[in-house]
Amino acid sequence: MQEICSGLPEWLPLPAGRLIPAVIQDAASGMVLMLVELNQEALELIAATGRVHYYHPARRKVVAKGEASGHFQDVVEVRLACGGNQLVLKVRPAGGACELGYQSCFFRKFSPNGWEIADPKVFDPETVYPEIAFSH
Repeated sequence: MQEICSGLPEWLPLPAGRLIPAVIQDAASGMVLMLVELNQEALELIAATGRVHYYHPARRKVVAKGEASGHFQDVVEVRLACGGNQLVLKVRPAGGACELGYQSCFFRKFSPNGWEIADPKVFDPETVYPEIAFSH
Protein backbone atom coordinates (compact mmCIF):
# COMPACT_ATOMS: atom_id res chain seq x y z
CA MET A 1 0.00 0.00 0.00
CA GLN A 2 2.77 2.45 0.85
CA GLU A 3 4.11 2.49 -2.71
CA ILE A 4 0.71 3.75 -3.94
CA CYS A 5 0.98 6.83 -1.72
CA SER A 6 4.74 7.35 -1.62
CA GLY A 7 4.83 10.59 -3.66
CA LEU A 8 1.58 12.05 -2.36
CA PRO A 9 2.99 14.86 -0.16
CA GLU A 10 5.31 16.06 -2.94
CA TRP A 11 2.66 15.89 -5.66
CA LEU A 12 0.06 17.65 -3.52
CA PRO A 13 1.94 20.10 -1.30
CA LEU A 14 -0.43 22.06 0.93
CA PRO A 15 0.42 25.48 2.34
CA ALA A 16 0.93 25.51 6.10
CA GLY A 17 -2.38 25.27 7.94
CA ARG A 18 -4.38 24.41 4.81
CA LEU A 19 -6.81 21.48 4.72
CA ILE A 20 -8.14 19.48 1.78
CA PRO A 21 -11.38 17.46 1.99
CA ALA A 22 -11.13 13.74 1.25
CA VAL A 23 -13.92 11.25 0.68
CA ILE A 24 -13.01 7.85 2.14
CA GLN A 25 -14.57 5.12 -0.01
CA ASP A 26 -14.57 1.33 0.35
CA ALA A 27 -12.64 0.13 -2.71
CA ALA A 28 -14.58 -3.13 -2.94
CA SER A 29 -18.17 -1.98 -2.40
CA GLY A 30 -17.98 1.68 -3.43
CA MET A 31 -19.68 2.70 -0.15
CA VAL A 32 -18.71 6.15 1.09
CA LEU A 33 -17.35 5.61 4.59
CA MET A 34 -16.25 9.03 5.79
CA LEU A 35 -15.56 12.61 4.77
CA VAL A 36 -12.38 13.92 6.40
CA GLU A 37 -9.93 16.77 6.08
CA LEU A 38 -6.24 16.26 5.42
CA ASN A 39 -3.36 18.58 6.12
CA GLN A 40 0.27 18.19 5.05
CA GLU A 41 1.10 16.07 8.11
CA ALA A 42 -1.78 13.68 7.33
CA LEU A 43 -0.62 13.38 3.71
CA GLU A 44 2.91 12.57 4.89
CA LEU A 45 1.64 9.91 7.32
CA ILE A 46 -0.58 8.36 4.63
CA ALA A 47 2.46 8.20 2.36
CA ALA A 48 4.65 6.70 5.09
CA THR A 49 2.17 4.08 6.34
CA GLY A 50 -0.29 3.41 3.49
CA ARG A 51 -3.12 3.95 6.00
CA VAL A 52 -5.67 6.74 6.39
CA HIS A 53 -4.66 9.56 8.72
CA TYR A 54 -6.68 12.75 8.96
CA TYR A 55 -6.98 16.03 10.81
CA HIS A 56 -9.37 15.57 13.74
CA PRO A 57 -10.92 19.01 14.41
CA ALA A 58 -12.13 18.21 17.95
CA ARG A 59 -8.68 16.97 18.99
CA ARG A 60 -6.88 19.59 16.88
CA LYS A 61 -4.36 17.05 15.66
CA VAL A 62 -3.76 14.39 13.05
CA VAL A 63 -4.94 10.90 14.01
CA ALA A 64 -4.70 7.49 12.40
CA LYS A 65 -8.08 6.05 11.48
CA GLY A 66 -8.28 3.00 13.70
CA GLU A 67 -5.75 4.04 16.33
CA ALA A 68 -8.36 3.62 19.09
CA SER A 69 -10.64 1.00 17.50
CA GLY A 70 -8.26 -1.12 15.45
CA HIS A 71 -10.50 -0.38 12.44
CA PHE A 72 -7.68 0.76 10.18
CA GLN A 73 -8.17 1.71 6.54
CA ASP A 74 -5.47 0.70 4.06
CA VAL A 75 -5.29 3.01 1.05
CA VAL A 76 -5.46 1.21 -2.31
CA GLU A 77 -6.04 4.19 -4.63
CA VAL A 78 -5.89 7.99 -4.48
CA ARG A 79 -7.89 10.23 -6.84
CA LEU A 80 -7.71 14.01 -7.23
CA ALA A 81 -10.65 16.17 -8.36
CA CYS A 82 -10.30 18.25 -11.51
CA GLY A 83 -9.86 21.44 -9.49
CA GLY A 84 -7.01 19.90 -7.49
CA ASN A 85 -8.75 20.72 -4.22
CA GLN A 86 -10.50 17.45 -3.21
CA LEU A 87 -9.44 13.82 -2.89
CA VAL A 88 -11.03 10.40 -2.91
CA LEU A 89 -9.13 7.73 -1.00
CA LYS A 90 -10.26 4.24 -1.92
CA VAL A 91 -9.53 1.98 1.02
CA ARG A 92 -9.65 -1.56 2.30
CA PRO A 93 -11.34 -1.10 5.71
CA ALA A 94 -10.75 -3.37 8.71
CA GLY A 95 -14.05 -2.80 10.51
CA GLY A 96 -16.57 -0.02 10.70
CA ALA A 97 -15.76 3.60 9.99
CA CYS A 98 -18.32 5.27 12.25
CA GLU A 99 -17.69 5.78 15.96
CA LEU A 100 -21.37 5.00 16.54
CA GLY A 101 -20.87 1.42 15.31
CA TYR A 102 -21.82 1.60 11.64
CA GLN A 103 -19.85 0.60 8.54
CA SER A 104 -20.23 4.15 7.19
CA CYS A 105 -20.61 7.52 8.88
CA PHE A 106 -23.46 8.04 6.38
CA PHE A 107 -25.84 5.49 7.92
CA ARG A 108 -28.89 7.78 7.99
CA LYS A 109 -31.12 8.47 4.99
CA PHE A 110 -33.86 11.02 4.55
CA SER A 111 -37.36 9.74 3.85
CA PRO A 112 -40.89 11.21 3.87
CA ASN A 113 -40.93 10.42 7.61
CA GLY A 114 -37.62 12.21 8.30
CA TRP A 115 -34.21 10.73 9.03
CA GLU A 116 -34.07 6.95 9.29
CA ILE A 117 -31.26 4.53 10.12
CA ALA A 118 -30.51 2.82 6.81
CA ASP A 119 -27.76 0.39 7.80
CA PRO A 120 -27.18 -2.09 10.63
CA LYS A 121 -24.48 -1.60 13.24
CA VAL A 122 -21.37 -3.66 12.62
CA PHE A 123 -19.85 -3.28 16.11
CA ASP A 124 -20.75 -2.15 19.62
CA PRO A 125 -19.27 1.34 20.07
CA GLU A 126 -19.35 1.13 23.89
CA THR A 127 -17.07 -1.91 23.72
CA VAL A 128 -14.72 -0.43 21.13
CA TYR A 129 -14.62 3.10 22.61
CA PRO A 130 -15.27 2.69 26.36
CA GLU A 131 -13.80 6.13 27.07
CA ILE A 132 -16.52 7.95 25.08
CA ALA A 133 -19.93 8.69 26.58
CA PHE A 134 -22.43 7.90 23.81
CA SER A 135 -25.22 10.41 24.06
CA HIS A 136 -25.79 11.05 20.33
